[in-house]
Amino acid sequence: MRPVGMQVTAKAEYALRAATVLASSGPGPVKSEAIAAAEGIPLRFLHNILAALTRAGILTSLRGADGGYELTRAPGAITVADVIRAVEGPFAAGGGPETAAPDNTLRAVWALVRANERAVLEAVTLADLVAGRLPAMVPLGRAPQT
Repeated sequence: MRPVGMQVTAKAEYALRAATVLASSGPGPVKSEAIAAAEGIPLRFLHNILAALTRAGILTSLRGADGGYELTRAPGAITVADVIRAVEGPFAAGGGPETAAPDNTLRAVWALVRANERAVLEAVTLADLVAGRLPAMVPLGRAPQT
């Protein structure tokens, strides 16, 4: 049985780190070399990531001596899920073990795990990452404690 839950690739991790650098940099473009140096991301790999984020409409690229990359929206309007989807594509509907669970309750557990993962990724923004905080979230599918 493989572990339940999403596996974050180096590409997604680097994309989030690069986007967080841009979110924390204030107005004006940031050069790819500065992002690579700040986060220890290989420049060639970073260029592929920045191109994917640009194609997805998360970044804009400005050419010239004063060029670089900027976010297209406020950091509070860009979620972790947006960045991951830009570099990895849509989230897989999978999860759970390779073999079908014989018990419907167990299947429901895997579905709940996926729903909670997605809820977190859709709720956390680049502004949250820059501020070093997470939004208050209530777990899905759980009865409130009384």
